[in-house]
Amino acid sequence: MDLGIAGRTALVCGASKGLGFGCAQALRREGVNVVIVARGAEALQAAAARLEAERPASGDAPFVKWVAADITTAEGRAQAFAAHADYDIVVTNAGGPPPGDFRDWDREAWIKAVDANMLTPIELIKATVDGMAARGFGRIVNITSSSVKAPIDILGLSNGARSGLTGFVAGVARTGLAAKGVTLNNLLPGSFDTDRLQGTAAAAAKKTGQTVDAIHEARKKTIPARRFGTPEEFGAICAFLCSMHAAYVTGQNWLADGGAYPGTY
Repeated sequence: MDLGIAGRTALVCGASKGLGFGCAQALRREGVNVVIVARGAEALQAAAARLEAERPASGDAPFVKWVAADITTAEGRAQAFAAHADYDIVVTNAGGPPPGDFRDWDREAWIKAVDANMLTPIELIKATVDGMAARGFGRIVNITSSSVKAPIDILGLSNGARSGLTGFVAGVARTGLAAKGVTLNNLLPGSFDTDRLQGTAAAAAKKTGQTVDAIHEARKKTIPARRFGTPEEFGAICAFLCSMHAAYVTGQNWLADGGAYPGTY
């Protein structure tokens, strides 16, 4: 299927590895120019090289630019927009806050979580949607978490901050932007094989006294697919939401969790 987005330009945050990289890879395979952002320059440069290595044998290839910056800061966002001014696609993504017991989190921990997982996506949306609307096309995809629908007890910082973003997006998506070709959606990953999954398992192992392998095996048994997802298949979902074919989808929360969510709605 031709997604109809070749030649568009995307900003993909947290794209040096994991789900962010999966999204950047899928978009570039569709002919989208990508600007990838993350804090670690070495890992980001390696990610850019991996993307460049997939250049087609003939014809023009979409460009890849990398910006080593903290997108949660005004300075970091300025660097991202200096690399390219007018984005057609924005994929927001921030590393999840650390797991733990809510009794241990002070105000600083909460502010940091809200800043990265709610306020930063809002700033990126604010900086891009009007330009998208003026040009008649735009896609915002926020990588959030399945914990928005099914909270995880040790991820209270993430549960709270991401739920705030979810409510904000639901409102903005209904302000008439879709009539101008701009959609906003959230993509909710469940258990994907990423560093984040390993970190959560390690925290659970410490809390319960089990091994990380035992935690993983127990978690897989709660997933009807009986496995963890891959960044590549997550990226494919993201690319579809960014496509011309998803123009009638906005303000939604797309859950990708192998069927783990137990609810009907």
